[in-house]
Amino acid sequence: MFSVAIINNNSVVKNEKKFPTAQVRGLNNMKKETVVVGLGNVLMADEGIGCAVVEHFSKQAGKYPNVEFTDIGTGGMALLHLIAGRKKAILIDCAKMGTRPGTLKRFTPEDVKTIKQLCQFSLHDSDVMRVIEMSRQLGQCPESIVIFGIEPGRIEPGRQLSTTLAGKLADYIAAVAEELKG
Repeated sequence: MFSVAIINNNSVVKNEKKFPTAQVRGLNNMKKETVVVGLGNVLMADEGIGCAVVEHFSKQAGKYPNVEFTDIGTGGMALLHLIAGRKKAILIDCAKMGTRPGTLKRFTPEDVKTIKQLCQFSLHDSDVMRVIEMSRQLGQCPESIVIFGIEPGRIEPGRQLSTTLAGKLADYIAAVAEELKG
């Protein structure tokens, strides 16, 4: 999960310094153009919503030959390598946005700033927005990144989504499917 504050796109100034990237022979050619990433902890109820959405698409991956669907759970820094060299990355996670539980918001990294407090460096607990910025600094950032944040209703031990999020799962899937068309 991440916490964000939506900001005005015009007030964001970025330092677009590029660093040379290492190339592993054939690795970038094997990656599909688009990656859809489910983030979250399936053992903490609504924290696992991103994983639930990606699980649905993974069962229908044949409909999307140029898309890789990946549940990285709480993979943290694994996101950096997963999005590297792609044209598009779609990230799905629960996000505390100060809205009603179940609310879905679509945004780009330029639309938000992180307010997540990390207590220590961990490869498993990272901040999505900071990983994206690191990807930019390394010159490996996808051309397009879309983030779907879903306001959680319940974050507590348990594998089941809250009734609010479970009842809107089809809406979340439809939003991602629409994004894949565009």
